Formats: sequence, structure tokens, C-alpha cells
Amino acid sequence: MNVKKINVPYKGEALDLKAGDLVELNGVIYCGRDAVLPHIVAMAKEGTLSEHEIDIKGAVIFHTAVSCAGIAPTTTSKPEIEGSIVPLSEAGAKFHLGKGRISPETVEGLKQNGAYFLITPPVAALLTAQMSECRALVHPEFGMEAFYEIKVTDFPAIVAVADGETIFSD
Repeated sequence: MNVKKINVPYKGEALDLKAGDLVELNGVIYCGRDAVLPHIVAMAKEGTLSEHEIDIKGAVIFHTAVSCAGIAPTTTSKPEIEGSIVPLSEAGAKFHLGKGRISPETVEGLKQNGAYFLITPPVAALLTAQMSECRALVHPEFGMEAFYEIKVTDFPAIVAVADGETIFSD
């Protein structure tokens, strides 16, 4: 199977991704989880993300904390995390990256907004090796659960949800 390379934030034409496709992300992605994502959703609704140098259009939101131990996905189905997916997709986020199953309502919300859910295995050493830069953008007082921007090269993921289709069994 071919690996599709995607430069992010994604500013191109419509993507032809299918559930099960392998991708590698190159560029800048945002990281956040339970503590900060509700704040990011509120800022997106208020239109204040740009005040923090955040451009959500075409962005990747990785559901992770960032620490000296590295990065690895957290469970996306937590209410604070899954509850951020549709509103941030409506604000322009193109990809959400985490682990685990998401609800049919979230799958439909992704479809309506032309966004994707990607998963990556919890292999912190591999993922951390693909990261070259890191800075906290919002709520640095949250420590590793602040909203971060990281730069990645050949960051591996699997398309778990695309156009309403999912790799997860019913």
C-alpha cells in the first residue's frame, strides 16, 4: 500500500483519502487534550485564535500532551476531546489525530465538514523522533496539557474516518 504524504496545514484541493489509507504528515501540527481543548473550542467560536498565532484552517489537531518524555496519542473518545472535533472542524481544522473509536455523530460531523480522523499507534519513541520543534501557544500554565505547536517530518498515521466511512467495526 502506498503512503500518501500530506503537507500540513493542508491548503490544497480536496483530498482523496479513504479509511485505511496510510499517510505521513509534514509541517506544523497543534497538540492538545482534555484540559485545553474546551478552551480552544471557545476561542474558535469567539474568533480569538489568531491572537495566539493559531490558524486553524487546514490544521491537524493531535490529541496528546507534550512532555520531556515525548508525545503519544490519548484516547479521543473522552468527552472533552471528542467534543472538540466537530466545532474545530467547523472552524477549519482538516485532521484530528488520536486513538480509539469515535461516535457515529462525530463521524457524520467530520463528513459534513470535509475533515478526517487519523489514528496513530501509541509508540511515543517513534512519534517523538519525528518532532523537531515545539512551543506552547495557549495556557502554558497547564504544563504538558497546554495547547502546543510542533513541527513534524514523516509523521505516520492511518486514516480511521474519511467521508463517513470508518475502519472500526460496528
